Amino acid sequence: MNTRRSSIALCLLALSVFTISATAQRQRGGGDGQQGPPAGGPGAAAAGAAKPADASPMKNPLPADKSVEQTVTVNGKTLHYTATVGTITLMSRDEKPTGVVMYIAYTLNDAKGPRPVTFALNGGPGASSVYLNLGAFGPKHVNFANEGDSPSDPATLVDNPGTWLDFTDLVFIDPIGTGFSTSLVDEAETRRLFYGPTPDIEYLSLVIYKWLVKNDRLMDKKYLAGESYGGYRGPRMTHYLQSQLGVAMNGLVLVSPYLNPTFGDGNLSPIPWMITLPSITAAHLEAEGKLTPKAMQDVIAYTRGDYAAALLKGRSDQAATDAMIAHVTEMTGLDPMFVKYSGGRLETGAYLREVHRSKGLIGSIYDSNVTSPDPFPYSSQQQSNDPILESIIAPTTTAMVDFITHTVGWKTDLRYNALSNDVNRQWDRQSDLRAGAVSDLRQAVAADPKLRVLIVHGWNDLSCAFMGSVLSVDQMPVMGDPNRVQVHEFPGGHMFYTRPVNQKGLHELAEKMVAAH
Repeated sequence: MNTRRSSIALCLLALSVFTISATAQRQRGGGDGQQGPPAGGPGAAAAGAAKPADASPMKNPLPADKSVEQTVTVNGKTLHYTATVGTITLMSRDEKPTGVVMYIAYTLNDAKGPRPVTFALNGGPGASSVYLNLGAFGPKHVNFANEGDSPSDPATLVDNPGTWLDFTDLVFIDPIGTGFSTSLVDEAETRRLFYGPTPDIEYLSLVIYKWLVKNDRLMDKKYLAGESYGGYRGPRMTHYLQSQLGVAMNGLVLVSPYLNPTFGDGNLSPIPWMITLPSITAAHLEAEGKLTPKAMQDVIAYTRGDYAAALLKGRSDQAATDAMIAHVTEMTGLDPMFVKYSGGRLETGAYLREVHRSKGLIGSIYDSNVTSPDPFPYSSQQQSNDPILESIIAPTTTAMVDFITHTVGWKTDLRYNALSNDVNRQWDRQSDLRAGAVSDLRQAVAADPKLRVLIVHGWNDLSCAFMGSVLSVDQMPVMGDPNRVQVHEFPGGHMFYTRPVNQKGLHELAEKMVAAH
């Protein structure tokens, strides 16, 4: 597929590749109501050449573990820590190496007593953990993913005042095919072992187990954080670690998670439209300087009430439909004719082209208030890539490769894959993916009466909209303390954590969870 005919998006960075094409646009309205990355993806250049079929494993091309001591200042206090770039080798049943997973660990020096440890993964499938590392809660930060950020700005790392290192050690894991992590078997075997939802859950869980054993940390408090498709991984890995590998997580943080991929047929069910309307409204409120938690409570109440009722009534109550269309127009600030001819059902791809059309701009699915000029404004479909995805690969790759190879001195000239289209293209999207992760979330919470779950979203995110998590959690039974599973929202989009204004709030929520259990 010509990449100019598709728009890559990550329900991330999700980071899952989401093609905005005519077919993808029709899925919300008449297909299966899938949210997040549909089957397929861009046919961009592969991250690495196909490996020849060979019974013998390939040689591990990655260097030995390397560490460097660093400092970061948090709340006026200087923390001394060790940054380690290391690897975990995966083995077949006959003890042959099949892959090497790279991680970056940050551990506090001279800690007094046992330290919690948090493992972090991004999504894609095909994303490295650089986004959570350098954007959210690692000790260093680089600017990306916000309006005005340029891919050619200096990719300079600075101290991250929102880092979680003051209350937990951190381990960022790059799945096979991302970062510098690499398969040691041929392409067919790589797909079988690593590029499917269930194998992915099993080997990444094993990486956590192996890291804990390698570093003598099994007895410490343990947490798992995942973003976007990493938010799909999180509940499944927690349940698998808990029930199969014998390693219990104390807490789970899901950042803009891809939890529940199916919400019904948009021609019949109101739920697909209920998922996205609040995020579209939030973006408009933010642009007007009116975005507040109270305003969003009113939006959510309307979405659950009169909006859903009007969609269910359909043509049986034209007055309700007309009132709904008028109210949605007022809520979103969109052209009345656009809302009318959409029937109040705002399809994401059409909305992203419409919302800034008068300015010649196109909005990002991750945050529609982050824009770029539409290079094909007269096309009937979006032909350019997503504005955020177009701009984040360069700063994150440059900053991370320089940190790994120069600052830490872990020398390699292999390509670093911040986001691998090749992994996404080869991913096995079968029934276990479409089942989502809510079932595993329920089972993990039921099995451990002390497990804490923190789900956090940006209001404006349309790739993994917050309302999907709100509805999914509201349908869970209360199992013990009702506050064990919480959903919180922040201004911004999918990567709301890159906004400085959100750093303190996210830090406080995570720190309270770790303190609670």
